[in-house]
Amino acid sequence: MTYSVKEIYYTIQGEGAQTGRPAVFCRFAGCNLWTGLEKDRAKAVCKFCDTDFVDTDAAPIKKFNNADDLAKFVLSLWPEDETHRLVVCTGGEPLLQLDEALVQSFHAHDFEVAVETNGTIAAPSGIDWICVSPKANASLKQLSGQELKLVFPQKEKEAQPVNFEDLNFDHFFLQPMDGPKLKENTKSTIDYCLTHPNWGLSIQTHKVIGID
Repeated sequence: MTYSVKEIYYTIQGEGAQTGRPAVFCRFAGCNLWTGLEKDRAKAVCKFCDTDFVDTDAAPIKKFNNADDLAKFVLSLWPEDETHRLVVCTGGEPLLQLDEALVQSFHAHDFEVAVETNGTIAAPSGIDWICVSPKANASLKQLSGQELKLVFPQKEKEAQPVNFEDLNFDHFFLQPMDGPKLKENTKSTIDYCLTHPNWGLSIQTHKVIGID
């Protein structure tokens, strides 16, 4: 299988339960919630996406001919001889491409494998950390994992926190929707978490401190 990747870089995880942990981010090209990959964001199911990684023309795409080539490139970005390796597979929608062969190749190079997915595609076996971020009007197929992270608030009734809190996840987070109403959304998210303490607050700290 050929893997199409938008970008790969070494940074600090900025959100969710693993905030603060060094990781190589592998951003795959393409998203199944971007109808036809149009440039018109209003046509997307996920209208609040804050990246351009759903548009395969928005940035250069790097191709890897096989899983081991991609895993070796990820390894080349990790500090030499250092352990506690983590690769975060994101996108776009990484589960369009992340398969068992690639998971096994990452493991062969001693990486813990995390994925950040919209949950509409079932994850292959072997992934160590599954973070699902549900979207309105998109049916979930991945109903378990380590972390469920819901962008908040969303107007659609299908995207309300109560619809997800009975799923089989270790952590439940609400993350304020970015954009011009970020301050207002952050207050709303904090208020909801305080009245529903089964939900934790996730902040995009990488944007606060100015890193990728």
